[in-house]
Amino acid sequence: MKMVADALTCAVRMDSVHRTYGSGETAVRALNGVSIALRRGSFTAVMGPSGSGKSTFLHCAAGLDRPTSGRVLVGDTELTGMKEGALTVLRRERIGFVFQAYNLLDSLTVAQNIVLPLRLANRSFEPEFLAAVARSVGLDVPLDRRPSKLSGGQRQRVAIARALVTRPDVVFLDEPTGALDTRTARHVLGALRHAVDQWEQTALMVTHDPVAASYADSVVFLADGRIVDELPRSAPERIAARMAHLGEW
Repeated sequence: MKMVADALTCAVRMDSVHRTYGSGETAVRALNGVSIALRRGSFTAVMGPSGSGKSTFLHCAAGLDRPTSGRVLVGDTELTGMKEGALTVLRRERIGFVFQAYNLLDSLTVAQNIVLPLRLANRSFEPEFLAAVARSVGLDVPLDRRPSKLSGGQRQRVAIARALVTRPDVVFLDEPTGALDTRTARHVLGALRHAVDQWEQTALMVTHDPVAASYADSVVFLADGRIVDELPRSAPERIAARMAHLGEW
């Protein structure tokens, strides 16, 4: 992917990122010189076979793991070398996360789950804004309901709304539809696409599903810890065909 140097147009940048686990003969190189820039307002999917480095890629980009070498920036802030306390604050205030397992708190209502990041950051919000975020992801359940009373698709919409509510620099999604049936997954992906467009939100999604990847503006392919190809927004069939031939890179 072409590098975008201007922090005003670039939400996330990775420069020659390497991540190695272990040492000596047992060392595993999960990332091998990854460089990428995510334009603000873009929706990027990351795909690759098992062991290609997708999870490590996401964790390093999101500040959940530290590269062995190279640089990671969110906007104009370099994560590399930040102390853990400062990194925790940055993740809470400027990064959103959506996981396959939802990670909602059943002791809180839907509304309380959505605004939890704002509460943790001592930020105020208007009820109208909460309602707008809920509408943007197609959440049509009472906001005073508990997550345990919701379907899987509804829970994931709550999780996406929670990730969007702080208007973060970037939202990272790790297999967000992996636990959903096909029909529900399509509905959730449509809602995600709508929300990304409405809020001009930058999003990066790791997925194994070509259908999920087809909702993104571009699809980046990893193999052996390297970016080996990229497709502009494409049909699932074309994405699946490229995945099937990744070994030819």
